[in-house]
Amino acid sequence: MAEAASQAAPRKLHYGWVVVAVSFVAMLVAAGTRSAPSVLIVPWESEFGWSRATISFAIAVQLMIYGLIGPFSAGFIDRFGLRRTMVGGLALMATGMALLPFINAAWQLQPILGLFLGLTTGALAMVMAAMVSSRWFIERRGLVMGLLSGSSAAGQLIFLPTLAQLVVHLGWRPAVLIGSAVLLAAIPIVWIFMRDTPRDIGLKPFGAAPDAPDLPPPVRANPFTTAFAALGMAAQRRDFWLLSGSFFICGASTIGLIGTHFIPACQDHGIPETAAAGILGAMGVCNVIGTTSAGWLSDRFDNRILLCWFYGARGASLLFLPYALDMAGSWGLVVFGLFYGLDWIATVPPTVRLTNAAFGQQQTAVVYGWIMVMHQVGSAFAAYGTGLLRTLAGDYTDAFWASGALCMIAAILVLRIGRKTPSATRPALVGAEA
Repeated sequence: MAEAASQAAPRKLHYGWVVVAVSFVAMLVAAGTRSAPSVLIVPWESEFGWSRATISFAIAVQLMIYGLIGPFSAGFIDRFGLRRTMVGGLALMATGMALLPFINAAWQLQPILGLFLGLTTGALAMVMAAMVSSRWFIERRGLVMGLLSGSSAAGQLIFLPTLAQLVVHLGWRPAVLIGSAVLLAAIPIVWIFMRDTPRDIGLKPFGAAPDAPDLPPPVRANPFTTAFAALGMAAQRRDFWLLSGSFFICGASTIGLIGTHFIPACQDHGIPETAAAGILGAMGVCNVIGTTSAGWLSDRFDNRILLCWFYGARGASLLFLPYALDMAGSWGLVVFGLFYGLDWIATVPPTVRLTNAAFGQQQTAVVYGWIMVMHQVGSAFAAYGTGLLRTLAGDYTDAFWASGALCMIAAILVLRIGRKTPSATRPALVGAEA
């Protein structure tokens, strides 16, 4: 009877889900901040006369720094904790946004938009999500990564249309200052509710057996030593290069290309900035669904097959985009937005799961940080390269087609992950935790 009563009693919400919710908020506002330059390209071009290639170069620097900070942010999180790292990142990001309205020369974009905001947005990115999922969850890690990956899409969904409206009605300077205020408003939420590890409040990770040993405490070593030691270990494995190469293409075909240049491309075809931002925001809705679903699927199916499908579908949608922009009416962009939006960051949960399977739970966050470096190298390459192509050729068609072809290559590369030799039996990577 006591056992039946125990089973009938409602289960208390594990605090890990509160940590996920707080992390979602912090990453959402950080992602919204990072995507803001896509709305500011044309206003800066009009006010200052800067070329699109010049502005794109500053965005490329931001994306590069965003990626390079990833492996070291894992070490800083180990040393200072999730809460302090989040609060510090949000405060510095708000400061950087508050400095943007005072720019009056193109060179000022590099230290403020490129270096400063690149460092801070990178600290509140996917490595943070990997840390939360690995510290607080044994079960449902794929779902958690899907939810937190979807925060970037949600940030885009909320910030871009709102920012575009503010730019149209108030000007870009007040719009940027309002964005800085939103970042500051998130800081108390993180400070009050965020916790570093389950051990801090006497819990075990979600899904851990009651008698399971506690995970070892974070190693408070030098973040730079930790990061480079992990790179030295990972660089000896072929899987690291396959994951990194596919993620280079992921970054080039998402943040670097569509995240930076979709709104200007729409404006080139006579679509107003607010309408283009709305389309991009709608893609964010689809991506929240797609990325969360990808996390759920990554807990249940072969992650290589999932990645092959995601990259192939993304490539097909990018090959279609030039035709969608030329079509009368908006149905072509609706079709593109649906398929591309569902796929935008759906690659993240399977990639984290494959990294966990190849390198183990304790090394996942740092190794994934280095894989994210390649993601952002690809983003920076595409952000600047696409802007340069647009300046030289006068349109974005070649960039869209090249990115679509790269995605098809990635779809083939990911099938080789985890295969030691051509004749080796494919290991069961789905659900691996060690």
